[in-house]
Amino acid sequence: MTIRVLIADDQAMVREGFAVLLDAQPDIEVVGQAADGREAVALVAELRPDVVVMDVRMPVLNGLDATRQIAGRARVVVLTTFDLDEYVYQALRAGASGFLLKQAGARELSEAVRIVAAGDALLAPSVTRRLIGEFARLSPATPASRQIEGLSERETEVLVLIADGRSNAEIAEELVISERTVKTHVSNLLTKLSLRDRTQAAVYAFEIGLVRPGGRRLGLKDEREFGPMAHDA
Repeated sequence: MTIRVLIADDQAMVREGFAVLLDAQPDIEVVGQAADGREAVALVAELRPDVVVMDVRMPVLNGLDATRQIAGRARVVVLTTFDLDEYVYQALRAGASGFLLKQAGARELSEAVRIVAAGDALLAPSVTRRLIGEFARLSPATPASRQIEGLSERETEVLVLIADGRSNAEIAEELVISERTVKTHVSNLLTKLSLRDRTQAAVYAFEIGLVRPGGRRLGLKDEREFGPMAHDA
């Protein structure tokens, strides 16, 4: 199946360069280009792309506001020049499925599009954890006992590992379960927490204090700090 992509960036050379790189992939088709956020929103409605590669800082309507309007109609990969950009964190909260540094190579860009189109989140562990952790630090965490009351112990473990940037295969290896079981747990926890994808789950885990900025993860032995958690049946 061909993945339909829209590129939104106010720099023509960047847009065209990304378009050439992505169009060279057999499973990706660039269906449109936008020079600002407002044009991107309009083109999403017209062209119905699967994925939007979105710059953050654009005229008329910035990438953050455009992402907020697009969320739910197309998946968004946010582009940024800086790996610690508050706008990127806000974009994740606004509905982006991940972000990518502009200096990423052709392989990283095309793989990012595939990952997001498949319904997964683009969580580059070293950069995304640092970014989310840095800005989650600015917001007081809601006590986790109130937020994860409906999750089983296993689902909570999976949520922690998602926030740690682990893939389903890595989570399966860590917990000694099958990837199919991991997918089931991921689907269940997203439904229970009313979250759209893994990126939202990672942001959520940082914001409630389940995973602490700086990489200190709370294990289940710490549940006494937050109250009891339900266990798998």
